[in-house]
Amino acid sequence: MTSQDVLSLLLANVRTPEEREGDLAAQIGACRVGEKRIKEVVAKYGLTKVNNLVDELLAYSERLMRAELKKMPAGTFSAEDFLDGDGVTDDPIRIAVSITFDPGDGSAEIDFTGSSPQVKGSVNAVYPITYSACFYMLRCLLSDDAPATAGLMNSVTVSAPLGTIVNAKLPAPVAGGNVEASQRITDTLLRALAKAAPERVPAASYGTMSNLTIGGIDHRTNAPFTYYETTAGGMGARPGMDGIDGIHCHMTNSLNTPIEALEYAYPFRVRSYGYRRGSGGAGKYRGGDGLVREIELLTPAQVTFLCDRRKFSPYGLAGGENGTPGKGFWITTGGNKTELPGKCTLHVGKNDLIRVETPGAGGWGTVADKG
Repeated sequence: MTSQDVLSLLLANVRTPEEREGDLAAQIGACRVGEKRIKEVVAKYGLTKVNNLVDELLAYSERLMRAELKKMPAGTFSAEDFLDGDGVTDDPIRIAVSITFDPGDGSAEIDFTGSSPQVKGSVNAVYPITYSACFYMLRCLLSDDAPATAGLMNSVTVSAPLGTIVNAKLPAPVAGGNVEASQRITDTLLRALAKAAPERVPAASYGTMSNLTIGGIDHRTNAPFTYYETTAGGMGARPGMDGIDGIHCHMTNSLNTPIEALEYAYPFRVRSYGYRRGSGGAGKYRGGDGLVREIELLTPAQVTFLCDRRKFSPYGLAGGENGTPGKGFWITTGGNKTELPGKCTLHVGKNDLIRVETPGAGGWGTVADKG
């Protein structure tokens, strides 16, 4: 089978093959540019020097991390948080973590023992996701110019029991691990870190990517369309500063799609889009507010939600109040309004509305301490 045969097979199994072919071509093109640039560097400086510089960069990152971990208090700091459920049942899913710092040699051990077993729904995380969340948490301790290389983790061990929500094994479904479990893993890590460094860690941010997927036939072209986007929420209040309203945080890398672009590309009309005022938790420093987005579908469509933080609010720290949980609604042309679970799929009619209300973030410090 040739590479073109493989590509044809992939494109035959998606609803919008031209878009996906463009995505794949862009990724392949980026890899080829990267390959070209590396070859240019090797040609200019020689392979031995390049390899030596790579080793030094990794060692430099390790030195930075060890120096930072030597400032941490010795001991073990633990926390837990929960996913609302997996979409199959409403049973809460526990994520537990313990972080042990050894400032003597600047090392740390991160252990997720006690986390729930893997579940039937698609919110399981594989080990690389859990490892990446640990990398992110520790990278946040360093200055902006610290190289984000694998060397940062040379003095860190990460233990995640196989067959659990943080290290799922086949045949567990894992589509939501990257977008939902990763957020909760990060929340739990930061909650534990706050016990070791309370003046450096913000309260919980909104904690869900609020994934919304819509698919159907575009009445303007009679062609299939698929829409997928995440929606931002509140950023956790920080020691010394309020949280930010309506912003992507932690394990996301998404940008906002302008309303004009959205309505041009899809058979949608955005009825409202703005801040969810008052959803951030109160405190000496206020948690950021979430967002409200209401989309009218101009054609019948299938809608899927993959969201969390509907039952377990984003936590406050240092006496700050929790943020407001998220909500989602289906509003028919007849005016019937149905609150939707965080994980569901439904078929909606022409001119029906889908409304997303993302969580606000936790506050930091008590209201009584507010100046």
